[in-house]
Amino acid sequence: MEEWVGEKWHRYVTKKASTNFDEAKIEFSELSRNAGVVFRALGGDAVKRIEAAAPRDYIVRRTFMQKVSGSYQQYSLAWQDDESLRLPESIAIFPTKELNRNLYLWLAALASYQPGPFKHWVKDNQRIVKEVLEKHPGLAKRYYAMVDAMLAIRTPIEQLPKAQQPLEQAIIDALKKPGSVDNFPRADFAPQPVYLWLYPSAKIDHIPPSENTGEQEQQEANENKKNSDAARKKTERVGDPNTKDGMMVFRLENLFSWSEFSKMNRAEDDTEDDDAQRVAEDLDKITLSQQQDQKSSALKIDLDLPSASEDDIPLGEGIHLPEWNYKNQSLVADRCLLQPMLPKDSHAQKLPQHLARTAKRIRAEFEQFRNVKQWQRAQPQGEELDLSAWLDFHVESKTSQVQERGLYRTIRSNNRDLACLLLADISMSTDAHINNHHKVIDVIRDSMLLFGEALEAVGDNFSMYGFSSVKRHHVRFTMFKNFREPYNDEIRGRLVAVRPGFYTRMGAAIRQASKILSEQKQTQKLLLILTDGKPNDIDHYEGRFGIEDTHQAIIEAKRLGLQPFCITIDHEAGEYLPYLFGSDGYSVILDPEQLPTKLPQLYHQLTN
Repeated sequence: MEEWVGEKWHRYVTKKASTNFDEAKIEFSELSRNAGVVFRALGGDAVKRIEAAAPRDYIVRRTFMQKVSGSYQQYSLAWQDDESLRLPESIAIFPTKELNRNLYLWLAALASYQPGPFKHWVKDNQRIVKEVLEKHPGLAKRYYAMVDAMLAIRTPIEQLPKAQQPLEQAIIDALKKPGSVDNFPRADFAPQPVYLWLYPSAKIDHIPPSENTGEQEQQEANENKKNSDAARKKTERVGDPNTKDGMMVFRLENLFSWSEFSKMNRAEDDTEDDDAQRVAEDLDKITLSQQQDQKSSALKIDLDLPSASEDDIPLGEGIHLPEWNYKNQSLVADRCLLQPMLPKDSHAQKLPQHLARTAKRIRAEFEQFRNVKQWQRAQPQGEELDLSAWLDFHVESKTSQVQERGLYRTIRSNNRDLACLLLADISMSTDAHINNHHKVIDVIRDSMLLFGEALEAVGDNFSMYGFSSVKRHHVRFTMFKNFREPYNDEIRGRLVAVRPGFYTRMGAAIRQASKILSEQKQTQKLLLILTDGKPNDIDHYEGRFGIEDTHQAIIEAKRLGLQPFCITIDHEAGEYLPYLFGSDGYSVILDPEQLPTKLPQLYHQLTN
């Protein structure tokens, strides 16, 4: 009986506390594509992902019923960082679907004009809103309609406590006339959520100092003077706790005292702790910092390089290569050191038995392409009349004076004039299992073996390399076959000896592969990149840095006259590969086990 009553009460009080219009709810999945188009069309970062924002803690004002029901403790609000734009999971704050739909598009437009992290939340949002409305006046009608609707659902200002009214009035003025509020009143309480504005990123690296920091320190000093117990406390303010230099000095007797590291901004919990005063009085020193980094986030696990006796065989002292810095849009010279290597413990051997039947079939197919005869159109003379060329000439001659051109077609042998470089990702992620019998590295190894069989059969000039990295000073560039070597058992032995490496610094590997391929004399030059994931490394190459550097390396390859094409087994590749290679510059293999047979087929399609 008690459980039944409790369940009924919970449903009732939760419904009474809810301010959402569920019948007008719009889900993120319905507007994600449109929001992405608006964001990028107005100048937003093309490489950023558009994702749903997971609910998190915000310091906002909750009504009495919301506190009683325990609801609205977390909100899904709009924010962005260097990697993605996060929009609410769903929007149901307005009574009509049109307004909720417009709010999604408005937040995307607002995010496209946010230059960086917030310094002052209200002032920065006002400035961004004002800039959007000035550059896109067509959005003004929708914006002010949403302002009116949002003010209608907010608690009337006269019903708020007098202490909260100046803050609420400042927010109302900032919404109605963006840029009009210069002095934002201080408050010791949280305002209601402002759904029309962007919120700070969840990945805050540094909290800017408050404009009233000096005033706060003076108030704290006055309070300390009034309280004799607090006056004897030593309060220390520190900067970045992650600093790598400095020395720790302490007295041994302090080991038996309380210690604490307190955050100034209690972003996750604004409730009072009844026992906090007693604990604070027992502390010898309270350390305050404006950093919000979690201690767990500072933990890194690095991979050690194998000893020289166990490692692959280095070739030379390494090659210095540049790397793209997207923040200042410049190519930093000699930033990376690429080390060419040969697989250790490789020896000549035949093709593995489990690939023999497939290799025989692929070789037979590709041998047919060695000297395939094809019809050459628009020739001055030939065996047959080229009806298509004749029809074009006939139509053009009716409208203007044109000279007679080739109207015949002839059949000739198609001598293949192309070179291909296969660049395979052999990072540590390839050590993952795809089923009970195979790993990713196994299908990559089989793919390169069958690829070699196919190209050796057709007679095309080709080479094969693998890459992985451990920071920018150790980019491993493993040579399986260069352009001058014949494909034989020695090459097969190197491929069989391949093993997973480290991380995926793709930009440096692509630059070196592009240089090698561009030196070939063939007319068509194909750069095939085989990978299982996005670029990454452990020295700031994760996320956007790696994406932008790889994107720039692809641009450089195209300038050299190469044709880059990526083949991946990453199911999430659609989020970043269109930016790197273009919509038609990549292919996703949904079943990794099909990669060995799909790779030669893709090569045939790209070269014919």
